[in-house]
Amino acid sequence: MSKHDDKKEVETTGHSWDGIEEYNNPLPRWWVWVFYATIVWGIGYTIAYPAWPGLRSATAGILGFSTRAQVQEQIDAVDAANAAMVSELESVDLATLADHPELNGFAENMGAAVFRANCVQCHGSGAAGAKGYPNLLDDDWIWGGRIEEIAFTVTNGIRNEQSMDTRGYGGVMPSFDGVLSHEEITNVASYVQLLAGEATDEAAAAEGEDIFLDNCASCHGEEGQGSLATTREFEDPEYATASDEMTGAPRLNDKVWLYGGDLATLEETILNGRGGVMPAWLEDYRPASGLTQAEVNAVAAYVHQLGGGQ
Repeated sequence: MSKHDDKKEVETTGHSWDGIEEYNNPLPRWWVWVFYATIVWGIGYTIAYPAWPGLRSATAGILGFSTRAQVQEQIDAVDAANAAMVSELESVDLATLADHPELNGFAENMGAAVFRANCVQCHGSGAAGAKGYPNLLDDDWIWGGRIEEIAFTVTNGIRNEQSMDTRGYGGVMPSFDGVLSHEEITNVASYVQLLAGEATDEAAAAEGEDIFLDNCASCHGEEGQGSLATTREFEDPEYATASDEMTGAPRLNDKVWLYGGDLATLEETILNGRGGVMPAWLEDYRPASGLTQAEVNAVAAYVHQLGGGQ
Protein backbone atom coordinates (compact mmCIF):
# COMPACT_ATOMS: atom_id res chain seq x y z
CA MET A 1 0.00 0.00 0.00
CA SER A 2 1.43 3.40 -0.99
CA LYS A 3 1.85 6.37 1.36
CA HIS A 4 -0.89 8.11 -0.60
CA ASP A 5 -3.29 5.28 0.15
CA ASP A 6 -2.39 5.40 3.88
CA LYS A 7 -3.19 9.14 4.08
CA LYS A 8 -6.64 9.90 5.39
CA GLU A 9 -8.60 11.88 2.82
CA VAL A 10 -10.40 15.03 4.02
CA GLU A 11 -14.10 15.06 3.43
CA THR A 12 -15.43 17.39 0.78
CA THR A 13 -18.34 19.79 1.04
CA GLY A 14 -19.91 18.21 -1.99
CA HIS A 15 -19.29 21.32 -4.08
CA SER A 16 -17.53 20.68 -7.35
CA TRP A 17 -16.70 22.95 -10.24
CA ASP A 18 -14.91 21.92 -13.40
CA GLY A 19 -13.66 18.81 -11.66
CA ILE A 20 -12.33 20.72 -8.65
CA GLU A 21 -13.81 19.70 -5.32
CA GLU A 22 -14.06 21.88 -2.21
CA TYR A 23 -12.56 20.27 0.86
CA ASN A 24 -14.26 20.69 4.23
CA ASN A 25 -11.24 22.05 6.10
CA PRO A 26 -12.47 23.98 9.17
CA LEU A 27 -10.35 26.81 10.57
CA PRO A 28 -8.13 26.04 13.55
CA ARG A 29 -10.11 26.21 16.80
CA TRP A 30 -7.82 28.90 18.27
CA TRP A 31 -8.46 31.13 15.25
CA VAL A 32 -12.22 30.71 15.63
CA TRP A 33 -12.11 31.64 19.32
CA VAL A 34 -9.98 34.72 18.59
CA PHE A 35 -12.55 35.75 15.99
CA TYR A 36 -15.38 35.35 18.52
CA ALA A 37 -13.35 37.32 21.05
CA THR A 38 -12.96 40.24 18.64
CA ILE A 39 -16.73 40.32 18.17
CA VAL A 40 -17.27 40.44 21.93
CA TRP A 41 -14.54 43.09 22.28
CA GLY A 42 -16.12 45.20 19.52
CA ILE A 43 -19.53 45.10 21.20
CA GLY A 44 -17.96 46.02 24.53
CA TYR A 45 -16.06 48.90 22.94
CA THR A 46 -19.22 50.41 21.45
CA ILE A 47 -20.81 50.25 24.90
CA ALA A 48 -17.85 51.73 26.79
CA TYR A 49 -16.80 54.43 24.29
CA PRO A 50 -18.58 56.85 21.91
CA ALA A 51 -19.55 54.85 18.84
CA TRP A 52 -23.11 54.70 17.57
CA PRO A 53 -24.10 57.76 15.51
CA GLY A 54 -27.31 59.53 16.42
CA LEU A 55 -29.24 62.42 14.95
CA ARG A 56 -27.14 65.03 16.75
CA SER A 57 -24.16 63.17 18.18
CA ALA A 58 -22.75 59.72 18.82
CA THR A 59 -23.53 57.68 21.90
CA ALA A 60 -21.40 58.90 24.81
CA GLY A 61 -20.33 55.50 26.15
CA ILE A 62 -20.51 54.43 29.80
CA LEU A 63 -16.91 55.56 30.45
CA GLY A 64 -17.71 59.11 29.32
CA PHE A 65 -14.53 59.34 27.24
CA SER A 66 -14.21 62.28 24.82
CA THR A 67 -11.37 63.06 22.45
CA ARG A 68 -12.47 66.69 22.50
CA ALA A 69 -12.19 66.74 26.28
CA GLN A 70 -8.78 65.08 26.06
CA VAL A 71 -7.56 67.74 23.61
CA GLN A 72 -9.04 70.48 25.79
CA GLU A 73 -7.16 69.11 28.79
CA GLN A 74 -3.93 69.30 26.82
CA ILE A 75 -4.73 72.85 25.70
CA ASP A 76 -5.54 73.84 29.28
CA ALA A 77 -2.25 72.34 30.44
CA VAL A 78 -0.31 74.37 27.86
CA ASP A 79 -2.27 77.51 28.76
CA ALA A 80 -1.50 76.98 32.43
CA ALA A 81 2.20 76.55 31.66
CA ASN A 82 2.22 79.75 29.58
CA ALA A 83 -0.07 81.80 31.86
CA ALA A 84 2.74 83.81 33.44
CA MET A 85 4.25 84.74 30.05
CA VAL A 86 0.84 85.61 28.60
CA SER A 87 0.07 87.84 31.57
CA GLU A 88 3.39 89.61 31.20
CA LEU A 89 2.87 90.02 27.45
CA GLU A 90 -0.56 91.51 28.03
CA SER A 91 0.82 94.42 30.05
CA VAL A 92 4.30 94.87 28.57
CA ASP A 93 5.39 98.18 27.07
CA LEU A 94 5.77 97.09 23.46
CA ALA A 95 8.45 99.70 22.82
CA THR A 96 10.69 97.83 25.28
CA LEU A 97 9.69 94.27 24.29
CA ALA A 98 12.97 93.71 22.44
CA ASP A 99 14.79 94.27 25.75
CA HIS A 100 13.23 91.05 27.10
CA PRO A 101 14.57 88.27 24.85
CA GLU A 102 12.60 85.40 26.40
CA LEU A 103 9.29 87.29 26.36
CA ASN A 104 10.02 88.64 22.87
CA GLY A 105 10.67 85.14 21.52
CA PHE A 106 7.49 83.87 23.15
CA ALA A 107 5.53 86.79 21.64
CA GLU A 108 6.85 86.17 18.13
CA ASN A 109 6.00 82.45 18.26
CA MET A 110 2.56 83.14 19.68
CA GLY A 111 2.03 85.93 17.14
CA ALA A 112 2.92 83.62 14.25
CA ALA A 113 0.09 81.30 15.28
CA VAL A 114 -2.33 84.22 15.63
CA PHE A 115 -1.28 85.55 12.22
CA ARG A 116 -1.79 82.17 10.51
CA ALA A 117 -5.23 81.83 12.05
CA ASN A 118 -6.54 85.35 11.40
CA CYS A 119 -4.42 87.38 8.97
CA VAL A 120 -3.25 85.17 6.12
CA GLN A 121 -6.64 85.34 4.38
CA CYS A 122 -5.87 88.94 3.36
CA HIS A 123 -2.13 89.44 3.81
CA GLY A 124 -1.03 86.01 2.57
CA SER A 125 0.81 83.22 4.36
CA GLY A 126 4.10 85.00 3.76
CA ALA A 127 2.66 88.44 4.60
CA ALA A 128 3.43 89.68 1.08
CA GLY A 129 -0.15 90.86 0.60
CA ALA A 130 -2.10 90.95 -2.64
CA LYS A 131 -3.87 93.51 -4.78
CA GLY A 132 -5.76 95.71 -2.32
CA TYR A 133 -4.13 94.10 0.72
CA PRO A 134 -0.89 95.63 2.04
CA ASN A 135 2.49 93.93 1.88
CA LEU A 136 3.79 93.74 5.45
CA LEU A 137 7.37 93.00 4.38
CA ASP A 138 8.26 96.34 2.80
CA ASP A 139 8.79 99.80 4.29
CA ASP A 140 5.60 101.44 3.03
CA TRP A 141 3.42 101.82 6.11
CA ILE A 142 0.48 104.20 5.85
CA TRP A 143 -0.26 104.00 9.58
CA GLY A 144 3.23 103.45 10.92
CA GLY A 145 5.51 100.46 11.22
CA ARG A 146 6.68 100.72 14.83
CA ILE A 147 5.55 97.81 16.98
CA GLU A 148 3.22 99.91 19.14
CA GLU A 149 1.70 101.48 16.02
CA ILE A 150 1.10 98.06 14.50
CA ALA A 151 -0.62 96.98 17.73
CA PHE A 152 -2.81 100.09 17.58
CA THR A 153 -3.85 99.27 14.01
CA VAL A 154 -4.62 95.65 14.88
CA THR A 155 -6.62 96.77 17.91
CA ASN A 156 -8.75 99.41 16.21
CA GLY A 157 -8.73 98.42 12.57
CA ILE A 158 -8.97 100.74 9.58
CA ARG A 159 -12.22 102.55 8.87
CA ASN A 160 -13.99 100.18 11.22
CA GLU A 161 -17.21 101.58 12.63
CA GLN A 162 -16.95 99.63 15.89
CA SER A 163 -13.90 101.51 17.15
CA MET A 164 -13.95 105.27 17.61
CA ASP A 165 -10.15 105.21 17.40
CA THR A 166 -10.05 103.39 14.09
CA ARG A 167 -7.47 104.42 11.51
CA GLY A 168 -8.73 106.44 8.57
CA TYR A 169 -11.62 107.84 10.59
CA GLY A 170 -11.41 111.06 8.61
CA GLY A 171 -12.49 109.50 5.33
CA VAL A 172 -11.37 107.77 2.17
CA MET A 173 -9.88 108.82 -1.13
CA PRO A 174 -12.75 110.49 -3.00
CA SER A 175 -13.91 109.75 -6.50
CA PHE A 176 -12.94 112.40 -9.03
CA ASP A 177 -15.61 111.26 -11.46
CA GLY A 178 -17.31 114.45 -12.61
CA VAL A 179 -14.61 116.58 -10.97
CA LEU A 180 -11.92 115.91 -13.55
CA SER A 181 -12.37 115.11 -17.22
CA HIS A 182 -11.10 111.84 -18.65
CA GLU A 183 -8.15 113.67 -20.18
CA GLU A 184 -7.29 115.33 -16.87
CA ILE A 185 -7.47 111.98 -15.08
CA THR A 186 -5.08 110.48 -17.64
CA ASN A 187 -2.72 113.43 -17.27
CA VAL A 188 -2.63 113.31 -13.47
CA ALA A 189 -2.18 109.52 -13.53
CA SER A 190 0.78 110.04 -15.85
CA TYR A 191 2.21 112.62 -13.44
CA VAL A 192 1.87 110.15 -10.54
CA GLN A 193 3.83 107.62 -12.60
CA LEU A 194 6.49 110.27 -13.19
CA LEU A 195 6.71 110.93 -9.43
CA ALA A 196 7.27 107.24 -8.84
CA GLY A 197 9.95 106.97 -11.48
CA GLU A 198 7.82 104.83 -13.75
CA ALA A 199 7.97 105.06 -17.54
CA THR A 200 5.15 107.35 -18.71
CA ASP A 201 3.99 109.88 -21.27
CA GLU A 202 6.06 112.90 -20.15
CA ALA A 203 3.95 115.38 -22.12
CA ALA A 204 0.79 114.15 -20.40
CA ALA A 205 2.61 114.17 -17.05
CA ALA A 206 3.60 117.80 -17.54
CA GLU A 207 -0.07 118.66 -18.10
CA GLY A 208 -1.00 116.70 -14.99
CA GLU A 209 1.35 118.45 -12.56
CA ASP A 210 -0.88 121.45 -11.87
CA ILE A 211 -3.93 119.18 -11.63
CA PHE A 212 -2.11 117.10 -9.02
CA LEU A 213 -1.07 120.15 -7.01
CA ASP A 214 -4.63 121.52 -7.06
CA ASN A 215 -6.45 118.29 -6.22
CA CYS A 216 -4.10 115.69 -4.72
CA ALA A 217 -1.22 117.42 -2.94
CA SER A 218 -3.30 118.31 0.11
CA CYS A 219 -3.32 114.62 1.07
CA HIS A 220 -0.39 113.06 -0.79
CA GLY A 221 2.02 115.97 -0.49
CA GLU A 222 3.42 118.20 -3.20
CA GLU A 223 6.15 115.66 -4.00
CA GLY A 224 3.94 112.62 -3.46
CA GLN A 225 5.53 111.88 -0.10
CA GLY A 226 2.26 111.18 1.67
CA SER A 227 0.74 113.11 4.55
CA LEU A 228 0.62 112.91 8.32
CA ALA A 229 -2.26 111.22 10.09
CA THR A 230 -4.50 113.44 12.18
CA THR A 231 -4.48 113.48 15.98
CA ARG A 232 -8.02 112.04 15.88
CA GLU A 233 -6.54 108.65 15.04
CA PHE A 234 -3.99 108.39 17.83
CA GLU A 235 -4.32 108.23 21.57
CA ASP A 236 -0.69 109.26 22.07
CA PRO A 237 0.02 112.79 20.75
CA GLU A 238 3.55 111.66 19.94
CA TYR A 239 2.21 109.69 17.01
CA ALA A 240 0.46 112.73 15.54
CA THR A 241 3.79 114.47 15.02
CA ALA A 242 5.70 111.42 13.83
CA SER A 243 7.71 111.23 10.64
CA ASP A 244 6.19 110.83 7.18
CA GLU A 245 5.95 107.08 7.83
CA MET A 246 2.89 107.94 9.92
CA THR A 247 0.82 108.87 6.91
CA GLY A 248 -2.90 109.10 6.38
CA ALA A 249 -2.46 109.07 2.59
CA PRO A 250 0.00 106.79 0.74
CA ARG A 251 3.33 107.81 -0.66
CA LEU A 252 3.23 108.08 -4.43
CA ASN A 253 6.89 108.81 -5.13
CA ASP A 254 8.06 105.24 -4.78
CA LYS A 255 7.18 102.13 -6.77
CA VAL A 256 5.14 100.45 -4.07
CA TRP A 257 1.51 100.14 -5.15
CA LEU A 258 -1.43 98.72 -3.25
CA TYR A 259 -3.73 98.41 -6.28
CA GLY A 260 -1.23 98.74 -9.13
CA GLY A 261 0.88 101.42 -10.77
CA ASP A 262 0.01 100.94 -14.43
CA LEU A 263 -1.82 103.79 -16.14
CA ALA A 264 -5.20 102.02 -16.35
CA THR A 265 -5.21 101.13 -12.65
CA LEU A 266 -4.19 104.63 -11.60
CA GLU A 267 -6.95 106.07 -13.76
CA GLU A 268 -9.42 103.69 -12.12
CA THR A 269 -8.22 104.76 -8.66
CA ILE A 270 -8.62 108.45 -9.46
CA LEU A 271 -11.96 107.96 -11.18
CA ASN A 272 -13.61 105.80 -8.48
CA GLY A 273 -11.59 106.49 -5.33
CA ARG A 274 -10.29 103.93 -2.84
CA GLY A 275 -11.11 103.15 0.77
CA GLY A 276 -9.88 99.87 2.15
CA VAL A 277 -11.02 98.57 5.52
CA MET A 278 -9.61 96.26 8.18
CA PRO A 279 -11.47 94.76 11.15
CA ALA A 280 -10.84 95.95 14.68
CA TRP A 281 -9.41 92.76 16.16
CA LEU A 282 -9.52 93.39 19.90
CA GLU A 283 -12.11 91.13 21.55
CA ASP A 284 -13.91 94.23 22.90
CA TYR A 285 -15.02 94.89 19.33
CA ARG A 286 -15.36 91.22 18.24
CA PRO A 287 -16.71 89.33 21.28
CA ALA A 288 -17.13 86.03 19.42
CA SER A 289 -13.91 85.94 17.42
CA GLY A 290 -11.65 88.76 18.57
CA LEU A 291 -8.15 88.69 20.02
CA THR A 292 -7.09 89.18 23.61
CA GLN A 293 -4.70 92.02 24.41
CA ALA A 294 -1.89 89.49 24.71
CA GLU A 295 -2.71 88.11 21.24
CA VAL A 296 -2.81 91.63 19.78
CA ASN A 297 0.63 92.36 21.25
CA ALA A 298 1.93 89.00 20.06
CA VAL A 299 0.82 89.43 16.45
CA ALA A 300 2.21 92.98 16.46
CA ALA A 301 5.56 91.55 17.58
CA TYR A 302 5.42 88.91 14.85
CA VAL A 303 4.56 91.38 12.07
CA HIS A 304 7.19 93.82 13.31
CA GLN A 305 9.97 91.22 13.19
CA LEU A 306 9.14 90.36 9.57
CA GLY A 307 11.39 93.25 8.61
CA GLY A 308 9.05 95.91 7.26
CA GLY A 309 8.18 99.16 8.96
CA GLN A 310 10.52 100.43 11.65
